[in-house]
Amino acid sequence: MPGNIFGNLFKLTTFGESHGVAIGGVVDGCPAGVEIDLDAIQKELDRRKPGQSAIVTQRKEPDTVEFYSGIFEGKTTGTPIGFAIHNTNQKSRDYSHIKDSYRPSHADFVYDKKYGFRDYRGGGRSSARETASRVVAGAIAKQFLKDIKINAFVSQVGDMKLGKKYTELDLSLTESNPVRCPDLEMASKMEAYIKAIKKEGDTIGGIITCVAQNVPVGLGEPVFDKLHAELGKAMLSINAVKGFEYGSGFEGVKMKGSAHNDKFNSDGSTITNYSGGIQGGISNGMDIYFNTAFKPVATIIQPYETIDKKGNKVQTQGKGRHDPCVVPRAVPIVEAMTALVLADFKLLGRTSKL
Repeated sequence: MPGNIFGNLFKLTTFGESHGVAIGGVVDGCPAGVEIDLDAIQKELDRRKPGQSAIVTQRKEPDTVEFYSGIFEGKTTGTPIGFAIHNTNQKSRDYSHIKDSYRPSHADFVYDKKYGFRDYRGGGRSSARETASRVVAGAIAKQFLKDIKINAFVSQVGDMKLGKKYTELDLSLTESNPVRCPDLEMASKMEAYIKAIKKEGDTIGGIITCVAQNVPVGLGEPVFDKLHAELGKAMLSINAVKGFEYGSGFEGVKMKGSAHNDKFNSDGSTITNYSGGIQGGISNGMDIYFNTAFKPVATIIQPYETIDKKGNKVQTQGKGRHDPCVVPRAVPIVEAMTALVLADFKLLGRTSKL
């Protein structure tokens, strides 16, 4: 199974399954001398871990990361950074009912058809538990990026959508509630809605908005390696993601060019920012902002019809501990993948200038 490596110079390779002994990864290409705050890395993991509130899966995992290489006396050595997070609260029996059948809209069917074998316990490699490794690597990338600020937040759950732009919000309030929405009134409504969906044994999707500030001019390449293309790839590699738009996105089609064009200030900054901080695939120094859409989680805790390995129609019901809405826990994942993309382009920018 290829496709376990992300990045060009700042690379992450992940390993492990949801119900295996551990998950983990290797970060390769991080320059030497980067000061590493291990507590800050653990804090990022704590934002993603299960069991942190009543609106997420109740799987109880401490998600404590252990580093094995690449860090000495609080700084990176320039060698590969190896780490692992041990799984301690698996309940594989919760998945025995899908050993020979497939959950609709899940990776079960295609894994079986492609590889002729699958780890049905929690989805194995297709489980979102793999993203914990991305959060660790992203936390390292954030510390390499230093002055670049990356903030993601939940802007929509179902049809409940924030009516404010990110510039009108106090993003410091994002972590003040379990939904991770910086508008506290809307956060309360979203939380109640997610709890109602959970009570029905169903799931709901949502949107995460991410903002990267203080990004220097010049990250990205003009043809195939466009900055927004790599951000889109990064977001679409996250479990349950169905869409990505940056800047004005799909709303931009409603505007005329005369209104959509970002007029320049004398210093090269722009009066508006419909470009989303990226022009011609290259960062222009303005805020980079984008939306990532997540579908409702495929595993629902209610009866449903599906097929077994022989193609027979069967009735089954979801079991175990699952997120009724994935977006609150996905906020640090979106930030992590953003950091990995920006870190990679920062290193690529160093090599492209003669």
